[in-house]
Formats: sequence, C-alpha cells, structure tokens
Amino acid sequence: MPLSESRCKDVTAVILAGGRATRMGGVDKGLISVNDRPMIAWVIDALRPQVADILISANRNRDDYAEFGFPVIDDGDDEFRGPLAGLASCMQVARTPYIALAPCDSPLLSGDLVPRLYTALSATGSRIAVAHDGNRLQPVFALLDNALVDDLTGYLDGGGRKIDQWYARHGYLTVDFSDVTESFANINAPDDQQALADKLALCDRT
Repeated sequence: MPLSESRCKDVTAVILAGGRATRMGGVDKGLISVNDRPMIAWVIDALRPQVADILISANRNRDDYAEFGFPVIDDGDDEFRGPLAGLASCMQVARTPYIALAPCDSPLLSGDLVPRLYTALSATGSRIAVAHDGNRLQPVFALLDNALVDDLTGYLDGGGRKIDQWYARHGYLTVDFSDVTESFANINAPDDQQALADKLALCDRT
C-alpha cells in the first residue's frame, strides 16, 4: 500500500555512510560514482519521497556529504563501532517516532522500502522490522521505533556491536522483499561497481 502523508511524517531515514570500507581499500563508498553520480545520491533520491527527513551517518568526508543538503551526524568517537553506533547518534537527533535504515552503497534501493516495512510493523505491534531478500536477512535495511535509543546506547556502552544480536533482543519482525532482491545490491569489492552500473543502466531503459 502507498505510504500516506501521516506515515511519511513519522519516519526519518538514516543513511549509513560511516564505515571504513576495508574491502574497498578504504574508499568512502557513498562517494563512489556509479553512472556519473555518487552512490549516496541514488539512495537519497529513492528515500526522499518515502520519509519526512533524512540524516547521513558519516565519520569521514563530512563536508562532502553535507553538500547533499542533509544533516551529517558522526558517531561521536573515533572507534568506528559499526552501524549501530551511527544509528544511535542519529536516533538522538531525529524528531520522528520511527527510523528507517539504509546503507549508502545501494543505488537500486526499492522505492517502497519504507511503506512496506511500516505497514508490517503497524500490523504486528513489533518495534523493529527488517527486510529479508528470500535468502537472508538484510539487517541494514530496517525500520525501528526511535524510543529504543536508550536501549541501544546501553547495548553499545556494554561492548555490543552486532546489529543482528541487538535486533534479537527485541524480537524483530522480518519482512519479505524477495520480489525485489536487486534492491539490496551493493559494492563490497571493486568488481561490484561495474555490475551495479550495468543494472542501473538496464533500469533506465525499462
């Protein structure tokens, strides 16, 4: 079902761009160009119609990310504690009751990611909904109750880092996205860049 105006106002998107990208030689993945555009630009365009606001979680190249016109929030330390640390910092800033999570290197992001997660969450009363591509969980594509921020902060302060383990504490809901598996395609190695470019070009022709 389409995302209603009232639901849109309930959700802030957090785009995760704070990793070290070690498998890519440390290159900041969100700023890698695919078909002449930084990958994060594709993600922003997909998310903008689905949410009330967007925050970018980034620890490097913050000035570059700020040029996209949205607040850039860092983890508050230099430890690179993973996506949960970036999420926690953004949850403290967001003014909506829900947070939609997506990575910066998924330019094929589904145009209905948020409404499908929101609909599932609302129907069950769960506090976390996570996308599943039919083969495996996609933990960085999720919708969360922003009231979980204190619990998440406590988990991080206690040394927790693994996103799936924190989700499991709350009995998360999985949402089937097996009909749009390509929307989770990202870049983890240099060869992935050309594969994504080819897929985007194909989408433009259809």
